Amino acid sequence: MISRRQFLVTAAAAAPAVVTSACASREEPWDRSAYRKPATSRVLIARAADYGIDLADLVGHAIRQFGLAVAGKRVVLKPNLVEFDPANVINTHPALVGAAIDAFRRLGAREVVVAEGPGHRRDNEYLLTASGLWDLLRRRDVEYVDLNFDDVRPVRAGSRFTRLGQLMLPQTVLGADLLVSMPKLKTHHWAGVTLALKNLFGVIPGAVYGWPKNVLHWAGLNESVIDIQSTIPVPQFAIIDGIVGMEGNGPIQGQAKHAGVLVFGDDLVATDATAARLMNLEPSRVRYLAMADRFLGNTALERITQIGESHETVQQNFRLIQAFRHLAASERAGAS
Repeated sequence: MISRRQFLVTAAAAAPAVVTSACASREEPWDRSAYRKPATSRVLIARAADYGIDLADLVGHAIRQFGLAVAGKRVVLKPNLVEFDPANVINTHPALVGAAIDAFRRLGAREVVVAEGPGHRRDNEYLLTASGLWDLLRRRDVEYVDLNFDDVRPVRAGSRFTRLGQLMLPQTVLGADLLVSMPKLKTHHWAGVTLALKNLFGVIPGAVYGWPKNVLHWAGLNESVIDIQSTIPVPQFAIIDGIVGMEGNGPIQGQAKHAGVLVFGDDLVATDATAARLMNLEPSRVRYLAMADRFLGNTALERITQIGESHETVQQNFRLIQAFRHLAASERAGAS
């Protein structure tokens, strides 16, 4: 294990050699062991009118639908906690985080931890307090880990879409039996859309990669999304907060959009593709989803079995900024 004080020397020395040897040995930009695309995937869309309903029951039902074996396991919940604005809906709602804690505990999880490495604001204590998440965690006696300053360990990248070669991953993430990505359903001014895959930017420690994870942006935002996903070695699940999402100039300065849904899946690529469709966006036009479809999961509609609601029954138009109007599945969906 490497402490945060030791990472710079290790990262600088190891990365070039890893990139050179890996690129020379394979035609495809990913390791054979990183290939995880299943023949078919399942995604569950559930209606949820507001945050006052019994969300723990709804989340528990979804966990059982996917047959997740969580009894005796250590579950790490990774919500989206990027910034706080009392007039906006930027973060995963605390009620949903609390519901997930309760649901996993009821199903026998040995430990549930909440962890995040905010990329925009360094003052994590302020974000936790202002958002209301701190009080919720305190009442439930749940540990919170600031991933920006967690101890880290180098892990060879499972793919080479960036030239990073390896990623320094937090011990909290590496020690999980299940990592649950809990993003807000939002548009994004650099990626077009931010969902379960993009949410995993928050597992990358700012103490290593800067704010707002500058090294990843310099390496290529879409490419970094893929390398992160291919490198995280633990099983994953997605719970997307679409009860109230964000449209327009997300992920911080957009406008609230009531969609009234939660989206669940154990293939994060398929889950994101389905969430994009219910935003009336075409997944194949989202660059990192098109890249992920090659080896990490499914985006094609015919390869995704939808349980619960179909995306057509809950589909809404999410406004996009000009640079990403081409993502819209119809011209009407992209209008600002």
